[in-house]
Order: sequence, then structure tokens, then C-alpha cells
Amino acid sequence: MLKNDAWIRKMATEQRMIDPFVDHQVREGGISYGLSSYGYDIRVADEFQIFTATSATVVDPKAFDRASMRGYSGPVCTIPPNSFALGRSVEYFRIPRNILAVCLGKSTYARCGIITNVTPFEPEWEGHVTIEISNTTPLPARIYANEGIAQAVFFQADEVCEISYADRAGKYQAQKGITTPRI
Repeated sequence: MLKNDAWIRKMATEQRMIDPFVDHQVREGGISYGLSSYGYDIRVADEFQIFTATSATVVDPKAFDRASMRGYSGPVCTIPPNSFALGRSVEYFRIPRNILAVCLGKSTYARCGIITNVTPFEPEWEGHVTIEISNTTPLPARIYANEGIAQAVFFQADEVCEISYADRAGKYQAQKGITTPRI
């Protein structure tokens, strides 16, 4: 069952599911974030890892070369053409055992050829969300820190899962900051 704004507000305030939590949609001249009708628009923090491809000849998730990423912090991140950056959410999430969240990119960025990818927030996963932001264009692309980047939509299961992300000690549990691939 898809969860609405009243349920999200209750879970965020009573169980700290989203921290910090903004209980309304903020639009003030930027890309919106905060509570929406059936989801929550997350913000991207002001820290990024930008892919540079200076040392790697192949991108390998089993042997990821961290030297191919350049750290950057600031209010606007410029992603090179046909490249990507990793960011993290401002918000820290604590997903209940009977909930799965799916995150989709904001249309404002998608309409500019900037694609946001986030994997599902599994039952009992917690942490800052690591966000992959792809610039599919032949031009540099700007990302605005502390503004909306993606929307999380929450689904409640009919039954509690047998084994949660926390139960199996998932490798990205309680991540803080930007987390690159782990094996």
C-alpha cells in the first residue's frame, strides 16, 4: 500500500524515519524538497565525489578505483559532460521493517538530461542516501546543493519481512557521507 503525507509525517516525527524532516513542500526559488502528497523530496548535500577518469581504464564495481573520484564541496556542483557524480542526501533515513521506499529523480533535472539513480531503501535500512547523478549531455551540468534531487515513495507490506537489511548486516547499513562501491 502506497503511504500518504499524513503517514509520512507521523513516522518522521514519532520514529525519526526522516531526519531532518521538512513537513511541507519548500519551493522558494529553487528545486522543491520536503513532504509531498505521497512521498518525500530529498535534498542533495553540499559534498560530492565527481568522476574524473584520470587513473582508471575500466570502471569495475568489484575493484573500484577511488582515485577516479575527486572530492568537492560547495553550493553548486558542475558535472563534466557524459560523466557522473556521487552525492548524499541531507536527510538520514531509518526505514521501518514493514516498509520499502523507492526513489526517483526530480523531473526538473531529468528534463535537462541529468539522471538521478538511487537504489531502494530496504526494510530496516538506515543511513544517508548515496545518490548517483549522471550528466547524459555533451555539456557541463549543474547540481544545486541543499535543494531537491529525488523523491522517495514509501510502500507498506501486508506482512513484515522475514529477513531485513539490518538482519543480514547489509554492507551499506548506517552509512554516513558518500559511500563508494563495497564488496
